[in-house]
Amino acid sequence: MHDALEKARELLENVTPLKTDCGKVCGGRCCRPLEAEETGMLLFPGEEELYRGKAGWKLRETPAGVLAVCTGSCERGERPLSCRIFPLLPVIRDGAVKVAADQRARAVCPLLKQGIRGMDPAFTEAVREAGRMLAEVPEERAFLEKLTEEQDELKALREKLGGSHV
Repeated sequence: MHDALEKARELLENVTPLKTDCGKVCGGRCCRPLEAEETGMLLFPGEEELYRGKAGWKLRETPAGVLAVCTGSCERGERPLSCRIFPLLPVIRDGAVKVAADQRARAVCPLLKQGIRGMDPAFTEAVREAGRMLAEVPEERAFLEKLTEEQDELKALREKLGGSHV
């Protein structure tokens, strides 16, 4: 794992979307696997080495990248970066790193009804700073650009199907 990824993970170790445990708002929906489905979080390039062969984790290759599938319960320090930044995502817009609501999280996270402004500004800034650090590494920047493209496609589809509440 390279330095930027390690620093991004450390930056988001103890900061969360709310100043309190946001899992109490929704009963930890983001950590509960969907019934009869094997769901997980997309790993950032270089993270898979942390989870390969580790008890309680399965890795699946997908067209989008490596997906970490867990039991829904882990030590806080073991969370993948995607879990640490949830429900936000650093995106690349006009060459700069911005923070956006992760379109994939809209069906799971009730915090997104309030938007980014409803979250702890320290969390939002940590996600932005992690994105800036990662964007300095070509492989990570390419991954962020791919995620940004997917987010734009999901947002366009959501709007086409009837708005942001879909």
